[in-house]
Amino acid sequence: MNLYLYHYYEYEHGPFRNLSFLDIEAAKLMMQSLREDGGVFASRRSEDYLDVRRELERKAREIFVQKGGSPKTEYPHYMTLGPCEWIKTWYKQGMEINIHWDELEENTISFTYGDLFPTMRVKDGKSYRGQVYTKSEIMSVIREYGFPQEWNPNGDKGPERYIEVQIWDDTFMKGFG
Repeated sequence: MNLYLYHYYEYEHGPFRNLSFLDIEAAKLMMQSLREDGGVFASRRSEDYLDVRRELERKAREIFVQKGGSPKTEYPHYMTLGPCEWIKTWYKQGMEINIHWDELEENTISFTYGDLFPTMRVKDGKSYRGQVYTKSEIMSVIREYGFPQEWNPNGDKGPERYIEVQIWDDTFMKGFG
């Protein structure tokens, strides 16, 4: 299967800008600025977003390590497995980058079936809730459930809109400066 990872971002700011890589005070200032500016998806996030995000990222990293992953960063960069045009609408001038999934080391990428937030927080009994997958494991999940962006493009069948990729290494980013 010929699979690509997609990263969506605001043209003005460039790719792979990540709140988690900022110290907590700088991240809070950035969130406040986004809220005041409005007009982008991130401006609607809750006041406790950063705390919840860091806790979920810590939990995802821990699960990934238990499965043999070797993260090189404390926090991940995010992509999707396959395209998800809906994410482009989060930005004023949404852009995308895609790379073949074989370009990244298997032990530095993990997956959740859906965005990390609902995957780890929604309690509806679906087998992929609370799970973090390796490259080989996500293929089994795809065979069972398909790609969410194909069966749920409008989000009317649940919170799953894409397969999220957590990249626990930032060396690949050198080509995207």
